[in-house]
Amino acid sequence: MRGAREVFGRGRSAYGGGDTGGRRPLRLTARLLGGLLLLGLSLVLLCRAAGRDGPTPVPQLLAFLPWLTAPALLGLLLAAYGRWRAGTGWGVLVVAGLCGALLPGATQRADDPGSGTPLRVLSANVEFGHAAPALVGEVRRTRPDLVLVPECPARCVATLRAGLPAWRYVSRAAGEGSAGSLVLSRHPLRPTRPVPAQMTMPGADMTFAGRTLRVQLAHPKPPLPGLTTVWETELARLARTAPGVDVMAGDFNASQDHAAFRALLAAGPLRDTARTLHRSRVPTWPSRTAPVIGTQIDHVLYGRRLAARAVRFVRIEGTDHLAVEAELVVRGHTPQGAPAR
Repeated sequence: MRGAREVFGRGRSAYGGGDTGGRRPLRLTARLLGGLLLLGLSLVLLCRAAGRDGPTPVPQLLAFLPWLTAPALLGLLLAAYGRWRAGTGWGVLVVAGLCGALLPGATQRADDPGSGTPLRVLSANVEFGHAAPALVGEVRRTRPDLVLVPECPARCVATLRAGLPAWRYVSRAAGEGSAGSLVLSRHPLRPTRPVPAQMTMPGADMTFAGRTLRVQLAHPKPPLPGLTTVWETELARLARTAPGVDVMAGDFNASQDHAAFRALLAAGPLRDTARTLHRSRVPTWPSRTAPVIGTQIDHVLYGRRLAARAVRFVRIEGTDHLAVEAELVVRGHTPQGAPAR
């Protein structure tokens, strides 16, 4: 108790007023709890500012950075209730820092697509293949040119190929449960070397509107405790693949607040469709609480030869992710014989 008084002030309030004996323990407890909250959040903010994802639990907390304003405000209120002047100022700085960290997503410069051929891309994590039947209906309704499907085991592949005969070109990386992945296209695909990962990440060259576009599915391991090194390694492998990629999409298990994801964008260089169109704070996971609460870990990224025109987040029955539907534009003159819509 003596140590706590030395840190947080003796018998009298930091604001100069007296404390009744009954309230003094409550105020000291409020200062202690508020200090612990602000200390943890300060560590997260320092890692974000330093461009580091840090050790567990920092990567997990960074995924939900917008929602950390709630515990930050609680820490500020506890410090104020405890009449801890330094803690109150600390709380104000933490809240301001969190708000400042959210601004870059709202200031991303928009594209000017100009003339070109529209390219519709759908990325949908189907959660071990459970949502494959519902995805068939969504693809038939919206008719995207390119469909990227993480967590698509053999029975999911069979369902999609049987239900979507018009999407006849397939690039598949074998795997069961969450490991399987599939790329479907209405245009010719030639498989390329997959990115090494515990959950498969196939790639392909797609012939589209007289051009060859490099396509890469993304599905690195999530940053669970004990797996953050694997997560960072697999995102780094995607970053090494990024130069020359025209479309990279899937479940990245990373948000724009993760340094490893921002490094991937810079390596391409690639742009995030949602961020370009000022929708980068729309959560895609978990779908039960999205789009109100959650994190955006599903992305459609694109390279210099493309531009972003529109993006939607779609609820598909049977999966814990929202799908991302993006309309991109292949820059340049629309060639004769461009794909019919």
